[in-house]
Amino acid sequence: MTVVVRPYTNADLPGVAKLRALLYHHAGDDQIDWYASVWNWLERQPAGEPYRWVLATGDTVAGFLAAVPQVYRIGGQRVVAYTPTDYMVHPNYGFHAIPLMRTFFQACQNCVTCDSSVPAIRLQARLGAEPVAELRHTAKLFDASVLSRSVPEPVRLLLNGSMRITDNVLTLRAGRRFQVDVLDAFDERFDTLFEHIADILPCLPVKDAAYLRWRYGPGSPHAETITLGISGRDGLLGYAILRVTVSGRDGYVLDLTTLPGRRDVARELLRRAVRYFRRAGVELIRYRFLESPTSPEARDAWRLGFFPRKRRHHLLVKFADPAIQELARNSANWAYNTGDGEMGYWVR
Repeated sequence: MTVVVRPYTNADLPGVAKLRALLYHHAGDDQIDWYASVWNWLERQPAGEPYRWVLATGDTVAGFLAAVPQVYRIGGQRVVAYTPTDYMVHPNYGFHAIPLMRTFFQACQNCVTCDSSVPAIRLQARLGAEPVAELRHTAKLFDASVLSRSVPEPVRLLLNGSMRITDNVLTLRAGRRFQVDVLDAFDERFDTLFEHIADILPCLPVKDAAYLRWRYGPGSPHAETITLGISGRDGLLGYAILRVTVSGRDGYVLDLTTLPGRRDVARELLRRAVRYFRRAGVELIRYRFLESPTSPEARDAWRLGFFPRKRRHHLLVKFADPAIQELARNSANWAYNTGDGEMGYWVR
């Protein structure tokens, strides 16, 4: 039977949701409803509507790929670039993954992608995207049963007690004291902070107040987050956006951004994030970030009991303007977090 790549229509949603459930082992009407709600939200992206394509054979959806636009500040210029999103192909049609991704690159002159799938990364590089950097993938355990559900109860309790004691020592306040507040609105303070960062770093996703309201505010599938902030005499010094998943098992640091060079602020925000997640009762914290002047250093995470994970997300870029591409391919010019792109869209 002929397999074709064609534009997505609303009638394809059940087939795409079924494919996603098969590949990611999701099931249930609530999963389909949630999946639809994510796409309703992505269609309201401030940069414009996404493109979507399906790999179809007759009435069967065998693959799917979307291109979600996002605004970046590159070398002082406003640039819209697309991110390949929700890329999936049925195992029986794996060869056809190539024309599906080729369709993305033919439609989108500017591309920023952050992916952990080795085949997808290789294909994107083959189609012209250049590697920039690998994000740090770190995690912190609160419950030993995450390592193996077969850990005997007495052993689990002993290990958890030891980790709790160690964690209390690791997260004791040290050095300069900051007041950390829970921020209830994305206001002009975030605009000012973004502009200060953009004066130093030439390659950034635009995270002004308007964008952050869309990303984490009412109507977002990630509205159930908490934002911690530290302020100084000159305004907001940094913030962290934290999410506990609906299962209650995982905690995500979706964003942790400070003024460039304020590692002391980044350390304190990460320390307070650890304490917040412990009180929330999660089993595991996940934190993925590009080490930059606006983030903690990796050793700050290690000192708080995080450990490195083997799986890495690779940041790749492709811009039509050679001067912009030259800036964007240098990792020293970037700051990037989990919540800044596609890998953060599906955190539930």
